[in-house]
Amino acid sequence: MHTIQQTMRIVSLCPIALLIVASSLTAVHGQEAGSAQYGAEVAFGAGSVSSYVLLDEAGNPSVIGTAFDAQGLESPPEGHSNLKYCIDRNSDGTVDQPAECVMTHEFVVPMPVEVEARDDVPFKWVLLNWNPMGHIPPGIYDSPHFDVHFMIEPVDSIFAIETGPCGPEFVRCDQFDIAKRPLPVNYKHPDFQDVEAVVPGMGNHLVDVTGAEFQGEPFTRSWIYGIYDGRVTFYEEMLTMDYLKSKPGVCNPIKRTPAVGVSGFYPTKSCVGYDETTGAYTVSMEGFEYREAEDPVMAEATEE
Repeated sequence: MHTIQQTMRIVSLCPIALLIVASSLTAVHGQEAGSAQYGAEVAFGAGSVSSYVLLDEAGNPSVIGTAFDAQGLESPPEGHSNLKYCIDRNSDGTVDQPAECVMTHEFVVPMPVEVEARDDVPFKWVLLNWNPMGHIPPGIYDSPHFDVHFMIEPVDSIFAIETGPCGPEFVRCDQFDIAKRPLPVNYKHPDFQDVEAVVPGMGNHLVDVTGAEFQGEPFTRSWIYGIYDGRVTFYEEMLTMDYLKSKPGVCNPIKRTPAVGVSGFYPTKSCVGYDETTGAYTVSMEGFEYREAEDPVMAEATEE
């Protein structure tokens, strides 16, 4: 069984340093100091990454994000991958490492208890993936980038998705089929399509096919919905290392689904920022609004 504590590497926290960072981040996001709460800090390269939440005056989330320090971004994990998801892809009887492994370094970042323990906040932990060689499709997402997954599904369920012979990312065949089960039409934005991007230890990724990277422009950042077994399992900001280090200070509106299957607070925009005071680089979901769950609406079967 996987647990957050078993999977992550934690660096010790300095209460005074955290107070400074928390106060600075609240200022960056335009909130009163003291409303920021931090999750555990996890080692990343020579630095660290942590999760945080900003609460509004009513105690509800207004920002949920991750913060990287400069040391980590200047010295990210080296090598192709952490060799966790490997399989004999060409059936030659041997597993060639790293060539036959998913090209990613994986980090579990716990959420602050102020989020994780609440029934009205669906997002419970962060799965951070650093992809130094990018990934498929070639020519689109093959630059060094991060996948910042704000996870709804439990840790055990996500890490139960195993390697296998099916799909372009080599997933266990029965799980590949489960991952491709369609969402109810009211839980899906029409611009996000299934491109068979089912990945071990993640699930399926619905990609915005109207994104700039599919219109001939270089990939910088993209929003993704994760699904498995006909339900939404994560929200994801995918962005290049170069874009994050450029300190953009930009928020984009999220293309929200018509309905949600679980009541709770959901974001309306995704943001990438930089804190001049602490040197923290932030990736966050913001502008949370409470949404009531609605019954699923299934697509009508088409006649052959």
